Amino acid sequence: MNFIINFISMLIAGVDEVGRGALAGPVVAAAVILKNDIKGLNDSKKISELKRQALYNDIMKNALSIAIGFKWSNYIDDYNIKVASEHAMIDAINELSKKPDKIMVDGFSLDIPIPNEGIIKGDQKIPSIMAASIIAKVTRDEIMRSFHYIYPMYDFLNNKGYGTTKHRTALQKFSFTKIHRQTFEPISSMVSK
Repeated sequence: MNFIINFISMLIAGVDEVGRGALAGPVVAAAVILKNDIKGLNDSKKISELKRQALYNDIMKNALSIAIGFKWSNYIDDYNIKVASEHAMIDAINELSKKPDKIMVDGFSLDIPIPNEGIIKGDQKIPSIMAASIIAKVTRDEIMRSFHYIYPMYDFLNNKGYGTTKHRTALQKFSFTKIHRQTFEPISSMVSK
């Protein structure tokens, strides 16, 4: 009986990141410890923007703890996207107001002293990872929307820094900005000229 009580009282954080494949902007990770179930959770990429925002609000109101980690383009260029993603996740975990007993990570485990497990497609299976996916996506999308007003020619409002045709055309015409990842193609070929 004590085992069941201890298991139920365990704090489990879900962790996910967004922005790995973008040409511009940060990679953003979130760590979320849910207090109770939130209906409608899913992978942030599989739900509409309107539903994602509503779920974001529910998670922010009802989670036990939420934290976010960022790694910007210069960090990504210095270390590579895999390392930057891992470090953003670790930063988010370290910022949680409650220390989790276990961490469930979308994709791969992390080299940290807290027990953790990588779950392939965890953002489609584990509610706390789904919640982290939504928090990270909404946060990153807002960041990229704000950059649209500084650099409107890249259409960040719509592409959020990913390599759409309009974004790539703007890169050819205007070159890159300080928020672009200079080690990512096609930007890296512009840098080496």
